[in-house]
Amino acid sequence: MSTALAQDIPTGLWIGNDERPAASGATIDVVDPATGKVLTSVADAGIADATAALDAAVAVQAEWAATSPRERSVILRRAWELIAERADDFAALMTAEMGKTLAESRGEVAYGAEFFRWFSEEAVRVYGRTATPPAGNGRILVVKQPVGPVLAVTPWNFPLAMGTRKIGPALAAGCTVIVKPAEDTPLTMLLLAKVLADAGLPDGVLSVLPTLNSPEVVAALMADPRLRKVSFTGSTQVGKILIEQSAGQVLRTSMELGGNAPFIVFDDADIDAAVTGAFAAKMRNGGEACTAANRILVHNPVREEFTAALTEKVAAIKVGPGDADGVDLGPLINAKQRDRVAALVDEAVGLGARVRTGGKALPGDGFFYEPTVLDDVPAGARILGEEIFGPVAVITGFDTEDEAVALANSTDYGLASYFYSRGLDRALRVSTALEAGMVGVNRGVISDPAAPFGGIKQSGLGSEGGSEGIEEYLNTKYIALTG
Repeated sequence: MSTALAQDIPTGLWIGNDERPAASGATIDVVDPATGKVLTSVADAGIADATAALDAAVAVQAEWAATSPRERSVILRRAWELIAERADDFAALMTAEMGKTLAESRGEVAYGAEFFRWFSEEAVRVYGRTATPPAGNGRILVVKQPVGPVLAVTPWNFPLAMGTRKIGPALAAGCTVIVKPAEDTPLTMLLLAKVLADAGLPDGVLSVLPTLNSPEVVAALMADPRLRKVSFTGSTQVGKILIEQSAGQVLRTSMELGGNAPFIVFDDADIDAAVTGAFAAKMRNGGEACTAANRILVHNPVREEFTAALTEKVAAIKVGPGDADGVDLGPLINAKQRDRVAALVDEAVGLGARVRTGGKALPGDGFFYEPTVLDDVPAGARILGEEIFGPVAVITGFDTEDEAVALANSTDYGLASYFYSRGLDRALRVSTALEAGMVGVNRGVISDPAAPFGGIKQSGLGSEGGSEGIEEYLNTKYIALTG
């Protein structure tokens, strides 16, 4: 492992608050996307290891559920503090295995850790209710109880935050958790597991299972009647498979799936502010975010002004390894993703789109793609219908508000939407009309641990974050009392 990284990062499977090799002895190479070279290797879990993790979770589920909310709160609060103390370690690790710049990684450390602080506070605020039935014959008592053992499947683009956003509410609710991190970025989750152990999390409450064989390992866990919930962040394609598999045991599911976010700029917008917001919504995390602005829709009277300003800002981005001085944009996660972005751009250009800046993969080591702005993208181009997950801003025009809303909603996805306008009437009208679980009004960054994060349509089920987040890990029980 690189000497720049902390030396206490686990590289085995994390089960029972300790690391162990995979039963098969198999390992996974973790690659630095800035160089294409191997950073280190971690244990590669199989079905036997998954069963061991579930055994551990089931063995302590009742005891963890019976732990006082205050005790669970204290552990999460301590974990938040320890992440803050080790912020540099986490940031360096994320940059090494995922590629984002150190500035972006530090931002994720702060954001990701905040879910532990938020849910440490929510742990002591799980409420039920009591009422007298209309007939007056006794009392209605409604209580909340933990769902039980949870499988959390996390993606590579936010290696820390996508874990804390699931682990935090699950632990706060009293659930044990098995995390299956993305094979590209297992190290951050393994370090997080160690930090939770250091914070006092009891043995068996959290396991981490890196694996190259996700379909079989996940399917085996979901087929086991002892598992009670699955929470997944990733593509809609995989989410649909997991929803189908969840039917076998009628598992509770939370699905945060793909996005195709529109970013609308109306002619009454503050153009400078809209450019700044679009830049943040598009280029944050190198565009590798489900909330990224996938389609930028600009009112034709201001389209050239907006496009020229955004192009100037994008063209100034400095590309390079995420840990290099002055770099604004790191590599994409792997060669497959880089080539996919290149194919989407090439097809759009072949159909008549105009390249305002960028437009090609960069030669040399690593998986870099130029920051790109495309204008005049024709309807029917795949880049308008598929999640790009790269640093490519795609601009099209519109003439009326109704047209803009229709274009924004013309997708199977409904995660995030953004628009810029100075008009209060328009802000309320368009916010209501947009088919999305989250809407940013004159804002390009909307994620907040205190707010519910989730989509509609094929962007998913349920919410993460906010007071709604812990409800995903709680069952509702009605008790009928006599007297």
